[in-house]
Amino acid sequence: MEATVPDERPSAEGPATFREVFAQHEFRAVFVAGALSWVGDYVAKAAVTLLVYQQTRSVALSATAFAVSFLPWLLGGPVLAALAERYPYRRVMVTCDLIRMALMLLIAIPALPYQVVLALIFAATLANPPSQAAKSALMPQMLSGDRLVLGLSLNSSIGQAAQVIGYVFGAAVASIDPEVALLFNAATFALSALLVRLGVRDRPASMAPAHRSHLLRETRQGFTIVFGTPVLRSIAVLVFSAMLFSIVPEGLAAAWANEDAKSGLSTGAAQAVIMVANPVGFILGGLLVSRLFGPARRMKLMRPLAVFAPLALVPALLDPPPLVVALLAALCGFAVAGMLPMANGLFVQALPNGFRARAFGVMATGVQVIQGLAVLVTGLLADRFPIPVVVGLWSAAGVVLMAVAALSWPDRQTVDDAIAAASAANTEAPRSTGHPGEGGTAAAPEPRSGDGHRRHAVT
Repeated sequence: MEATVPDERPSAEGPATFREVFAQHEFRAVFVAGALSWVGDYVAKAAVTLLVYQQTRSVALSATAFAVSFLPWLLGGPVLAALAERYPYRRVMVTCDLIRMALMLLIAIPALPYQVVLALIFAATLANPPSQAAKSALMPQMLSGDRLVLGLSLNSSIGQAAQVIGYVFGAAVASIDPEVALLFNAATFALSALLVRLGVRDRPASMAPAHRSHLLRETRQGFTIVFGTPVLRSIAVLVFSAMLFSIVPEGLAAAWANEDAKSGLSTGAAQAVIMVANPVGFILGGLLVSRLFGPARRMKLMRPLAVFAPLALVPALLDPPPLVVALLAALCGFAVAGMLPMANGLFVQALPNGFRARAFGVMATGVQVIQGLAVLVTGLLADRFPIPVVVGLWSAAGVVLMAVAALSWPDRQTVDDAIAAASAANTEAPRSTGHPGEGGTAAAPEPRSGDGHRRHAVT
């Protein structure tokens, strides 16, 4: 029997509009709350980095203060994200905001030893995985169809904009008084908690207490559904592959700017231009592609954009000046942002409700690990070879990887079947979450007739 594609599947109609998306009052609350907490986070990163450096005069310890915020994802992101399935999403988001607010107030205490600062920063960032997982799982409950795709694009774009604004504002305020910047971050978390509490409808937890098992077992189920479902696996490979190369110019910007002697820019200006180029390109790509093209056209553009993203960085082989490097990085960010919201939209629609937070934990952890490894590996290579050669050849390898991913993308029927299976699971058991392969009604969907020849497909 032919699977019926649910209403949430992006239609072939014209693109959703910003007005339609922002007309949803819950999305407005979550959007503004997210923007506030993101800006506050980046302000705090700039402030804590400077605070530790002022105390220790150690570049290594200052870098550690910056890097410690990534550790929760690397050490236990999927497990922490799985917690979000056990409780109402609104409660998880509000609780995490209040915890981070309280810890930021403690960090702002003057003359606190840097060891305590690092410990408190680590504790505060432990709240990131469950909070972001709950937000990701809540999005499909607020928006549907192409409005969901545009909403995801807006969230991604505001995250990139927050990075630029937060770093600039944070560096400026922290240079005057780091404690003020930390108090500002605490205030953003307080406002975020208030907006979510008042603006988001309370919903029951996606996992009823009767369906809970061991937390590690529930976490494993998140990996099972992501990598055991052909369409989800294909999307995961596409997203992870994009992260392998798009982060590289930003990660090597400091060394690249210091080694370049051909431009009239100062070293600091060259570094800043390269670092902000990818986020700026990402913002433009996410907004323009989602707004100018309808869902059907975006679906067709997704694979060409995936290949173009690393291709845009290949000219780095010619050792261009920093402004040209920035342009290449912006083009790469534009292409990734044009492709990513559609991939994310398909991902959340092909997931049963009860697995969304756990699947987000798997994806977010993978992104963090892959970005870190990409910068680490290319940085080690750049110690032995010129940076332009490393970036150019790394990106050329990315073109090959993305071409294979594009050619192996599941066919339309396979995608439709996966979305229909998730929709059927949600209809049959909106509040229960069975265990994949163990008979739960909301378990990971079994491959249907259209999946057979694509079980080993990658994006």
